[in-house]
Amino acid sequence: MRDLSPTPDETTEPYRWRWLILAVMIIAELMDLLDASIVNVAGPDLETSLGAGSVGLQWVIGGYALTLGAGLVLGGRLGDRHGRRRMFLIGLAAFTTSSLLCAIAPNIESLIAFRLLQGTAGAMLLPQGLGLLRENFSGPELTKVFAIFGPVLGLGGIIGPVLGGFLIEGDFFGLGWRSVFLINLPIGIAALIVAAKFVPRKAGDRTVRVDMAGAALVVVSCALLVLPLNQGQEDGWPLWTWLCMAASVIGFSLFALQQRRTAAAGRGPLVTPGLLRKPAFTVGLGGIALFFGGLIGTQLVLTLFLQVGRHFTAGDAGLGNLPLAVGTAFGGAVSGAFLADRIGRRVLQIGPLVQLAGAAVLWFELDGLDRVSFSIWDIVPGTAVAGIGAGMVIAALFSFVLAAVDDDEIGSASGVLTAVQAVGGSIGVAVFGSVFFAQAKTGDFTTGFHHALIVQTCLLLAFLAITFLLPKKGRPEEEQHGITPEAAAGESDTPQHLTV
Repeated sequence: MRDLSPTPDETTEPYRWRWLILAVMIIAELMDLLDASIVNVAGPDLETSLGAGSVGLQWVIGGYALTLGAGLVLGGRLGDRHGRRRMFLIGLAAFTTSSLLCAIAPNIESLIAFRLLQGTAGAMLLPQGLGLLRENFSGPELTKVFAIFGPVLGLGGIIGPVLGGFLIEGDFFGLGWRSVFLINLPIGIAALIVAAKFVPRKAGDRTVRVDMAGAALVVVSCALLVLPLNQGQEDGWPLWTWLCMAASVIGFSLFALQQRRTAAAGRGPLVTPGLLRKPAFTVGLGGIALFFGGLIGTQLVLTLFLQVGRHFTAGDAGLGNLPLAVGTAFGGAVSGAFLADRIGRRVLQIGPLVQLAGAAVLWFELDGLDRVSFSIWDIVPGTAVAGIGAGMVIAALFSFVLAAVDDDEIGSASGVLTAVQAVGGSIGVAVFGSVFFAQAKTGDFTTGFHHALIVQTCLLLAFLAITFLLPKKGRPEEEQHGITPEAAAGESDTPQHLTV
């Protein structure tokens, strides 16, 4: 059958269905982002249904983020070479199919495997969205698109646990936890049909070389790091766990060397080598890993504490995340609208201090809990304050790291930052899960939460130190998405790899 989808060259006027493209991009990428957090509340149900232990749960949650982060930069390069529309459709179809496989998984081992596959599909899907919008919008309209696109995607992490709790507690048709994956099917199929019909065809650049050797090094190095972090606590930290972590450091070093040699040979590296020679950018990568590792890990521990330690239902545990989510949204709004432009880099220093204050309040709230009459209101002040601090950082962090990057490196840099964010979250799940479950096994859930807060405090202090090495002013938001003044004026036709 002949492909009847329109091409960009059929008219010089703005494409008629371009706003429908925005809707499809938002829906598809929300599916991707939701699945990073929607499973957080499924722990007890997975234990009952599939016999998942603490390590299995950490892999179900963190494995998705691991393969997503490890494949994001590769996914962007594949879109450059084969066309973003094609890779978007392939990624969306694979993501929908892997969601079905997760829903019908007969045991925890197969669920982990399907979650790894789902993260890989997400890595093919996620980098294409902003690139497709960049191809179909221009000028002031493009700025409006990003003003809509960014905040809507930010809701994914906020509503994930709440939606997951609602689906699991509702137990619709007796599906239990499986419904958190099945919900992707009708949405994914509808989005796939609309995207296939209305997203314009645009050929990729076949001269783009895809560095598969570099991609393999990243995947192996990430696996060597996360595997021992997940398994170490369960196995008593044997020698192989330490050897794996040491090998991961060697692997990342080899990747940096291989990228320089690939660029020197005139081939296309996954990461622009010049980025790794910018001190502010490299320390910024460390800051992003530290911050998001602590944030995602603490969110997981909060949910586990409510469900496992306080016997909350999945729905109540999901709602228990709302004070943190509302605080994050408020902090982000204040930071983005007022503070970042006025006080510059200091917003990244005030944010973690507010988080530390929230952690201190939460510590004392946990100490004073009445074990009989505990309710979520007992810890709302601490979680809400911590959320405000987190939101202040989230809204501004990428702009200050990207301020150290040249204009022609924005595409590669944003892809790397997003990948590090995802892998940092996966590491956070492994580390914080291990810390919490080490005490949970003895039934001392409050001490487990306390230990997690100590780890978060260390990470926040390290992040705070790193902020002093970042540029004093952030990059304007539109330039973070590759909308330079020349591009906005229509003077540049160079396609850019964009990610969120």
